[in-house]
Amino acid sequence: MTNRQITDSIFYAGVNDKTLDLFESQYVVPNGVTYNSYVILDDKCAIMDTADKRASTEWKQNITEILGDRKPDYLVVLHLEPDHSANIQNICEHYPDMKLILSAKAKAMLPQFFDEDLTDRCIAVSEGDELSLGRHTLKFIMAPMVHWPEVMVAYEASEKILFSADAFGKFGTLDTQEDWTCEARRYYFNIVGKYGAQVQTLLKKAKTLEIETICPLHGPVLTEDLEYYIGKYDLWSRYEPEDDGVFIACASIHGNTMNACRKLSEILTEKGAKKVVVTDLARDDMAEAVEDAFRYDKIVFAAASYDAGVFPCMEEFLHHLKAKNFQNRKAAIVENGSWAPSAGKVMRTMLEGMKNISICDNAVTMKTTMKENTVNEMEQLAEELLAK
Repeated sequence: MTNRQITDSIFYAGVNDKTLDLFESQYVVPNGVTYNSYVILDDKCAIMDTADKRASTEWKQNITEILGDRKPDYLVVLHLEPDHSANIQNICEHYPDMKLILSAKAKAMLPQFFDEDLTDRCIAVSEGDELSLGRHTLKFIMAPMVHWPEVMVAYEASEKILFSADAFGKFGTLDTQEDWTCEARRYYFNIVGKYGAQVQTLLKKAKTLEIETICPLHGPVLTEDLEYYIGKYDLWSRYEPEDDGVFIACASIHGNTMNACRKLSEILTEKGAKKVVVTDLARDDMAEAVEDAFRYDKIVFAAASYDAGVFPCMEEFLHHLKAKNFQNRKAAIVENGSWAPSAGKVMRTMLEGMKNISICDNAVTMKTTMKENTVNEMEQLAEELLAK
């Protein structure tokens, strides 16, 4: 971020990380990620969160450059996950008189993360508590399980800024030119997605606030079209489909199941599907597959049988969906098996354990390669899947 100044007295102190291969050791980040931190300069000074240990040197340099000769009075800890809290002890040693402002749960968890006992420096705040810095006042709003239990957000009323912790975050560095929605959606469903009810609770609280700027802990500061971003979070956290389309999740061993999926995609398109997306679960990004499953209103699970079960990448995909509270979708099943097709039964059983998944009566069973009867079954499945 070339210009670190957000307002006359609020500054960005975060760091771009383009060297990270896997966020949380599981999500590919081709355009990196940011560790966002902010500084409020007033009669008293507050640092809003720290940064990952990978960014310690640059983050600390940013902090000292913004503060100059001043010393911070407070470090506000909105979220204790290590990519935001790794430098708490480091900055506390540098500024021995600085107090920590955090939730009671965060205070209780803090000793798990650091060797030094910081308890005496902690000021625990509760729902609605306020911290005056002079012209600026921070109001704290508890946001448990968005997406850790200690999380809170902070609202600064004079400049109408919401410091939103991990909410409204996205993958990608600040100098990456890309659409916000795609990587924010992938971030949301894979990291926060399980906690839709808790996000809804936070959004209801946010509706009572006049917000002109959102400062998240990952991704860009949001200053325009806030109704769009808030609307996306509202939709996603209600587990409602975002787009009318069919997502075909394919787990193919030798390519025969994938051939059938491509043919099914053609059939669906011919029958009027607005959009059809096919992904190869064995090779494509699993996190993006999870994102697309939540994005579209209809989904096809197509998999080869394997060891009297289902090909492992499909089983993994279904486990991810269940863990993220996948629900409110229309689904169809395509199975393949050379001598004893078993994938369909396994997939159906796993889907029946999810909430409000309507599974088509028509299913496709193929034995090794696609035949004329396979195409006929796919025609029937497509008609049922697209029926209103």
